[in-house]
Amino acid sequence: MPKTVNTELPAEGEYLYNTEEKLFPDIKAKPGQKAYVFIHTVPFEGSVALVNLLTSTRLVRKGFDVSIVLYGPAVLLASGTRGYPTVGKEGFPGNLAINNQIKTLINEGAKIYACRFAMGALYGFREDDLIPGVIPFNPLDVLDIALTSWQEGAFQLNTWTV
Repeated sequence: MPKTVNTELPAEGEYLYNTEEKLFPDIKAKPGQKAYVFIHTVPFEGSVALVNLLTSTRLVRKGFDVSIVLYGPAVLLASGTRGYPTVGKEGFPGNLAINNQIKTLINEGAKIYACRFAMGALYGFREDDLIPGVIPFNPLDVLDIALTSWQEGAFQLNTWTV
């Protein structure tokens, strides 16, 4: 059967969607409100890690005191030794998007934590290999960070992928 519907591609810059309509209020943090973002995902296996970091950046910019907890394979997101052919060089455009977003978060006041157990026992990844400003933590703190968040009544976002 031959094709029966023909349409022209829209020109570059044309809008296909209503980008101005927003259905929910633009909520800002009240003074002292906190957000905890727990990330347990394999870096670069999908968009989850980068989307969570971008969401965390929005939370910071909405006024929340943001803490990001990297555990399991997500500790590799905080690698300060990434790059090709040299450290800090992008092997392809966007290759260092995660590193750059983590640096943006730190510069804008977020606290980023990386689990020592995952770093050492799973990956042989040294504390000295972390992006400057990322804080290593004891694996027993994963639960206590979650409980702290709960006791504080903080917003909590959890993402698990394997």
